[in-house]
Amino acid sequence: MTDSQMIQEIKQGNVEVYSELMRRHQRKILAFVYHMLKSSNLEMIAEDLCSETFYKAYRSLHSFREVDASFSTWLYTIARNTVLSELRKHRSGQVPLEESGYVPVAPPDVIPEQAVLRGEKVEMVREAINRLPEKQRSALILREYEQLDYQEIATILGQTVSAVKSLLFRARTSVKTQLEPYFFEPLYEENEGMSSQ
Repeated sequence: MTDSQMIQEIKQGNVEVYSELMRRHQRKILAFVYHMLKSSNLEMIAEDLCSETFYKAYRSLHSFREVDASFSTWLYTIARNTVLSELRKHRSGQVPLEESGYVPVAPPDVIPEQAVLRGEKVEMVREAINRLPEKQRSALILREYEQLDYQEIATILGQTVSAVKSLLFRARTSVKTQLEPYFFEPLYEENEGMSSQ
């Protein structure tokens, strides 16, 4: 069954089908919510907010219109609004940016030092993304992690496609700027050291 067929079944009273519809989209919505919460150190409530998203979607399913957006796009919009609402509640406490909880797992053919360096780089990228303004962060997560197209992202964020492209450009530029000092060491320092010997 397609999402559309399932939604028709649910609207006609076969509510048991909703659990299958949830299972179909739960992993992606949970991953999106988790990424959105990381910047505020609230990822431990990702599952709760994911459940809340599906509850809200179920309660509003009668108003869902496929001509406006696909079901998954509609879910991402609900998830984003749910996360933003939760973040507003926590703003008064100003939760600090989280410290790394990532533990790299080395493949058998990788030297442990390489695995640690790779893990540190991954964490630096995550922290750079976490420092982005909310709309840039949302756009980047939806594009790079969730692999959504520009139109879907525009619908979720309530923006035009060109505005989404602009958000993504600014987000990528910001991440690159934040990471340049760590990944690209200037050559002139090396040359200075050699000439003084």
